[in-house]
Amino acid sequence: MHDMHLTKYAAIAAVFTLTATSALAQEVTLRFQHFVSPASANPTYFMQPWADAIEEQSNGRIKVELYPFMQLGGAAPNQYDLIRDGAIDGGWVIPGYQPNRFPEAEALELPFMTTKSAEEASAAAWEFTQDYLMDDFKDVHVIAAHMHGPGIVHKRGDAVDTVDDFAGLKLRGPSRPATLLLEELGATPIGMPVPQFPEALSKGVVDGGVITWEMSPSLKLNELTDSHTDVAGDRALYNLYFIWAMNKDVYDAMPDDLRAVIDANSGMMASMWAGRAHDTGDIVGRDVMAADGNQIAEMSEDETARIKALGEAVTANWIIEMNAKSYDGAALVDAAKAAVRNNTGD
Repeated sequence: MHDMHLTKYAAIAAVFTLTATSALAQEVTLRFQHFVSPASANPTYFMQPWADAIEEQSNGRIKVELYPFMQLGGAAPNQYDLIRDGAIDGGWVIPGYQPNRFPEAEALELPFMTTKSAEEASAAAWEFTQDYLMDDFKDVHVIAAHMHGPGIVHKRGDAVDTVDDFAGLKLRGPSRPATLLLEELGATPIGMPVPQFPEALSKGVVDGGVITWEMSPSLKLNELTDSHTDVAGDRALYNLYFIWAMNKDVYDAMPDDLRAVIDANSGMMASMWAGRAHDTGDIVGRDVMAADGNQIAEMSEDETARIKALGEAVTANWIIEMNAKSYDGAALVDAAKAAVRNNTGD
């Protein structure tokens, strides 16, 4: 009887030891989703290397699975809610895909706000996010905030050379600030998420649109458009703001040592890493467009100055609009400019 009790207690002790060991060696699989081709720049140069770093630094205890093209369900504009609600563990979010929901983030997307270096712009994005946007994103755990490279005008037919060339063009825009600028330029802006752009082009719903060099190959813009135009100077015509985030409960439920691995690959370093991915992809994308014989153009300094003046009108109107919503529009613009200044390598 005595031996039986000993055996029983030994078994119970063994179970507790096993449980404790399992807790220490807990393994976590994180399912992250995005809405573009896995061959495009951010998945290639940031998302996959980030996932690999997480797995390696956790000694294989965290596995990050990446799902492109919204394979886990939902639509790109709803990505924030999918993460918040736990439908997915994490993913890539363009807050501007839900107009008016995250209005302060638009300050970074205003015309000519950022330099053409996505790495610099992303450093500015992280700084601005820390100061102004964390309360907006309190329902998720923000890992990084970043921008892409300069937005380029891609269209069927000849390149736009002057402001007048925009008149009447139906052009896709990704965000409210971008569509406001296109409207100011005389174009007819059509807001749509990136997955819809190629079909809209092929069906003639749009004449072209604004998007980065790096997205051009995966969207087959070398086949669907003929010309690609950038503005002169070191400032981007427009830019787009992103966050890389995960479900708050999933993050909070991870053991301290595994959360530390996520934290070590978060913040300013991860934001700049994501920006660098776009810089790398922009070089590749431009080369692909040129290799197919498409027209690569840059507007003159004079015409760029005309666009900048129209961009300043967009910004002035945006400030008025934000003031009407009880934000300090001018302070937001000044803060975004300061963040860009603070993180520019000049």
